[in-house]
Amino acid sequence: MRKWLVCTLAIMLSLGAFTPAIYASEVRVSVDGREVQFPDGHPYVDQKSSLTMVPLAFVSDKLGATTKWNGSLKQITISLNRDIIILVIGHNYALVNGKRVDFEGSAVLKDGRTMVPLRFISEALHSNVDWQPSSNLVSIMSSVARVPKGTWIWDSHILKQDQDQIINFAKVKGVTSIYLQIDRDLDPAIYEGFIRKAKKEGIQVEALEGRPEWAKKSAQGDIQKFIAWVKAYNSSVGPEAGFTGLHFDIEPYGLSEWTTDNKTILERWMDNLRLIEKESKGSGLNIAIDVPYWLNTIKLPGKDYSMSAWMLEKFDSLVIMNYRNHALGGNGIVENAQAMLREASTLNKKIVIAVETVKSNEGPRVSFYSMSSDMMDKELQSAHNQLAHYASYAGFAIHDFKSWQDMK
Repeated sequence: MRKWLVCTLAIMLSLGAFTPAIYASEVRVSVDGREVQFPDGHPYVDQKSSLTMVPLAFVSDKLGATTKWNGSLKQITISLNRDIIILVIGHNYALVNGKRVDFEGSAVLKDGRTMVPLRFISEALHSNVDWQPSSNLVSIMSSVARVPKGTWIWDSHILKQDQDQIINFAKVKGVTSIYLQIDRDLDPAIYEGFIRKAKKEGIQVEALEGRPEWAKKSAQGDIQKFIAWVKAYNSSVGPEAGFTGLHFDIEPYGLSEWTTDNKTILERWMDNLRLIEKESKGSGLNIAIDVPYWLNTIKLPGKDYSMSAWMLEKFDSLVIMNYRNHALGGNGIVENAQAMLREASTLNKKIVIAVETVKSNEGPRVSFYSMSSDMMDKELQSAHNQLAHYASYAGFAIHDFKSWQDMK
């Protein structure tokens, strides 16, 4: 009898004889290495088409797209950056950026919820999709176009020109944060107009300053003036035009004293970082510090504790200048980022991975200069696929805006 039951079960498995409800409960979905929880409207496999179906809300909540439902037409519009996908309930084709694309199955209404084919939608939005049958897991790796990105604008006077052009480029490239250097001689109204436009497009603006000399005691007055100016500016405008953070690019290793009197420079740098922490307290501003990817190898003077961990404890995030133009292999973007990503994950802080597009004299594998933006995106996608499982990973930053804009 027992043998008969085992054989019957084996036949049912081979023929897919489980009901949709049972099979649906086993379908799992992960995005960038993190499993997605579905409080209602669980994913399931459509038995006719063998497609995994997910609630429409998943597309906006986890893939970052905007979704619209037209009940009278039973039409779904999904948009992300420059991509627009239009589906109609029951139709086995979609319009992708105006072109008809046929696929197996269709979007459906099930138990009052709109369900869409996961693989088709994900790939139309340039994500990589992998089915892992051993664990009934659909694994999705986001397109690099949707990974949060920051960029530096060092010449704030370009805001006097075509602000819309700057913001449109940033929007197309998926920029979510602009690090804007402050020139206090510039009319604050120019900053105000630009930030209002940027925020309407979901782009935050951080006030940028710093130079190697800001690691010296003599720079404390300049640091205080910079922070005071940003705080005063923010208090004079509404939140829709205010800076969301302070962004410091100090880089004391550019000083000759870094090699001749390293202990003193480290101590003075730490003093000034404490000053930044003190002066910005209660401002509501996020604090980000640009650091080299190897900062975790630098120990606090007289202690066996890394400088990067000490800074992560004090500030919201570090932007590690991981200037390499190859994702994988020795001394690549992934390898160089991992140590500090592990530190930050332990401390529940964030790390942004920065790459270079400016011409460099440090060797052929440092900058994406002279390479195409498509080649850079390919390397960033490879890096993203490897780094996305770190809880501390917060996307990329591209140095800098002008050279990125000039790429082919």
